[in-house]
Amino acid sequence: MTKNNAPQFNLKDPIHFLALGFGSGLAPKAPGTFGTLVAVPLVLLFSNLSPFYLALLILFMSLSGIYICGKAAKDAGVHDHGAIVWDEIVGLMITMFMMPITWQTMLVGFVLFRFFDILKPWPISYLDKNCTGGFGIMIDDIVAGLAAWLIMWVIF
Repeated sequence: MTKNNAPQFNLKDPIHFLALGFGSGLAPKAPGTFGTLVAVPLVLLFSNLSPFYLALLILFMSLSGIYICGKAAKDAGVHDHGAIVWDEIVGLMITMFMMPITWQTMLVGFVLFRFFDILKPWPISYLDKNCTGGFGIMIDDIVAGLAAWLIMWVIF
């Protein structure tokens, strides 16, 4: 923290760079939405992977996110600072897992994920309030992604 208590992130630090969604989390308004937007090209990039390899990638991103988000939060001295958006990136990746990729499915997936991430219905709100560290930062968005994914399966 600096003298004015504003958290300090360093985009030259690879951990901070990833945690901040390649800088998108520094958006002055709606950083979580901007972080989720960064996930869209990643979803498109990895959409041709087999379900097995895509699941492995999402698992790796989720597990590494515990460290990435936890370290960035610790360095900044603020738990789950709004600028930390790696969890939103992973959440949309989960939402779009094995979905047909069209602009319509991307739009619906994006809106559903943001709905669950912002409103945090139970059990997401419980996890958000009761889990700490990098795990706490990641788990509510993982569950929000799973909730959005389930609805996507019903729709598509």
